[in-house]
Amino acid sequence: MAKYLFQATYTAQGMAGLREQGGTARAEVVRALIENAGGRVEALYFAIGKHDLFVSCEVPDNMTTAALGIAAQATGGVRAEVIPMITPEEIDEAAQTPVTYQPPGQG
Repeated sequence: MAKYLFQATYTAQGMAGLREQGGTARAEVVRALIENAGGRVEALYFAIGKHDLFVSCEVPDNMTTAALGIAAQATGGVRAEVIPMITPEEIDEAAQTPVTYQPPGQG
């Protein structure tokens, strides 16, 4: 499974729901959303700043990840960004993968 970091920012509507339901209840909703899609939550933290919630998780594939984002954002209570997480070993493999690239203005 692929690893992703979800960064979420609550809208005013979402923040009102968080205040009403509390963080523990919302965390369980997020866990259920990911697990029902075949994924697994590794860590979930609320934050103070630009983003209100960070979720590190494993999800089966990009299509499932997109479906999770669509489902969550369609409610209007949250805006989310998804960052694919890459292991050091995957970076090692990528660094050794031959590619051809021509910089702009050269050639």
